[in-house]
Amino acid sequence: MKRPCPVIFDLDGTLIDSAPDIHAAANAILAERGLAPLSLVQVRSFVGKGVPHLVQCLLEASHKDPHGPMHGEMMRAFAARYEKAVHLTTLYPGVREALSALAAKGHPLGICTNKPIAPTRAVLAHFGLLDSFGAILGGDSLPMRKPDPAPLIKCLWDLGDGGAVYVGDSEVDAETARAARLPFALFTEGYRRTPVKDLPHDAAFSDFAALVEVVESLATCSVR
Repeated sequence: MKRPCPVIFDLDGTLIDSAPDIHAAANAILAERGLAPLSLVQVRSFVGKGVPHLVQCLLEASHKDPHGPMHGEMMRAFAARYEKAVHLTTLYPGVREALSALAAKGHPLGICTNKPIAPTRAVLAHFGLLDSFGAILGGDSLPMRKPDPAPLIKCLWDLGDGGAVYVGDSEVDAETARAARLPFALFTEGYRRTPVKDLPHDAAFSDFAALVEVVESLATCSVR
């Protein structure tokens, strides 16, 4: 007999389009160091593996040593801006309604993201969604981050274990779900670079109006 499965979400590129805010913060710290601005497309392609990786990519794109002394300095400068970087960010259409519909059906909800926990909580609070999630793990909540499955597994345990559906938009999310042995629902309108047909997934959707049906088609939780 099935029970409502936990549904765990990635954040950037899945529930929110935060690339404009990340782009603005990135260009601000580049400008402070006399470096040329990067395009939104470039910076968006750097999102998904955490802030250390993002800063490495910014330095590489600026023809600077990605592992040199500027890395730590730019990490600190970016972190100082990141928690307040919410005003250019938008929810994807239908997200709020989909979360409400899942909660109404009894699905516990969680967040597992590589975004640091402080800006994660800040942006969820900005949209009034902080209390919608029973478990929230950021990229600095554990010593490891996605695609290591540990954060996703910890999030699942915090929600009660027993199986879950993971919802994400990227190559990192697909790899994380596979490593955690959880079904993966791919939101196709996010930040992925791989064609949908080449990205491992159990279901794909482009409209959050379809999410409840997708989740219930993948849910395998049973009553304990």
